Amino acid sequence: MNPASTAGTAVGTALLEDFSLEMTGKDVPALEEARDLIPQGTRINITFLGNEDLPMRLDAARAVKRLGFVPVPHISARRLGSRGDFERFLAGLRADGTSDNVFLVGGDPAHPEGPYADSLSLIDTGLLGEYGVRHVGITGYPEGHPSIDDLTLWSALRNKHEALAAHPLDGEIITQFGFDVDPVLAWVEEVRSRGIDLPIRIGVPGPAGARRLLSYAARFGVGTSASVVKKYGFSLTNLMGTAGPDRFLRDLAAAHDPARHGELKIHFYTFGGIAATSDWAARFRKDSTA
Repeated sequence: MNPASTAGTAVGTALLEDFSLEMTGKDVPALEEARDLIPQGTRINITFLGNEDLPMRLDAARAVKRLGFVPVPHISARRLGSRGDFERFLAGLRADGTSDNVFLVGGDPAHPEGPYADSLSLIDTGLLGEYGVRHVGITGYPEGHPSIDDLTLWSALRNKHEALAAHPLDGEIITQFGFDVDPVLAWVEEVRSRGIDLPIRIGVPGPAGARRLLSYAARFGVGTSASVVKKYGFSLTNLMGTAGPDRFLRDLAAAHDPARHGELKIHFYTFGGIAATSDWAARFRKDSTA
């Protein structure tokens, strides 16, 4: 390995010092099996899906805390049927000691199921701080959103940044995943040029089958041209294998300039499972420091 490659790998390992993971409410058994592969204190985001209910979401947050990790429950604005639903969830988190950190999303439904159309409306209620929330994650879309124009996305990000400061709440941005470092870092530079100084976690897909990755990419509007996926490490003409984020992370590490990009960390979307992602991260760090 040449010196430049070694340096890039070392910095890539540094990016993994405080990575976060994502799970669903149904993934508690998988998390229990993978617990020894995950550093204690790791932030674990818990999704807010339409086929899960309040007890399942609260149980998952309790399990994450019990296993020695930091629960970050998602709250989907458009899936909340009422202010009462919002308060019941927050009250349950507070009662369990799992309300410090949340991640806000607009949600998938085309029309809100209650009074909240977006995550900004959740911040503006003032309820988060009242129920013990101290740190709020918000979304970022380096390659845009399939159903929201760029002007609206930038306006929403600015408004959420300002609302967090006004309440006041600590925050960070977690980005949608992608396969190409260049648009991600270009977007990060644009974020900084707009005066948004929140820490950013770059969304990265954990190792998974190439077909599965492409399926998620199509759903979320992520670019998958032949040149992009080849750069990432797999081919559109051969989708039988598993693709991991090795190249992406090394390229990100090599191009990351703290003066221009600010604080960056990694958030893993566990499309191939929590165990596979956690095992990959552990081996990547071990191999990189060997």
